[in-house]
Amino acid sequence: MAVPGGGRGERRLALDRPTWRPDIRAAVISKARVNMHRKMLATARATGQYPVAVLSDCAVYASTGPTPLDFLPYRDGKPLPGGFRVGVSPGMVKHEGTRSVLWAEGLREEYGDGLNLARYIKSGEITAPDAGE
Repeated sequence: MAVPGGGRGERRLALDRPTWRPDIRAAVISKARVNMHRKMLATARATGQYPVAVLSDCAVYASTGPTPLDFLPYRDGKPLPGGFRVGVSPGMVKHEGTRSVLWAEGLREEYGDGLNLARYIKSGEITAPDAGE
């Protein structure tokens, strides 16, 4: 994957922008992670189910159907308060992909337990070794 501003050890182009604020970037990333963890906890409390895999902005859950609506908890026809909501507005989530349990187990057999399924759920293909996160 190409990194804007060069490869390893090279200065990133973003550092030259007058509006570059690493403190604000860190705060935004931190807030997003905290919110995601809160939503995972709210989902766990309501359904008793925890994610199978988690990446920085992706949580993989086991589901009985192919869409997130088959898994996400609803109360009185509305999404669970404080939980994941599907949509395009800020704070909502999008469906990255659906894979079968056989797909996941095949990857685990081939690559081992250290493979993070959340990294590959979208394309379904292993494009690079999993370095962890």
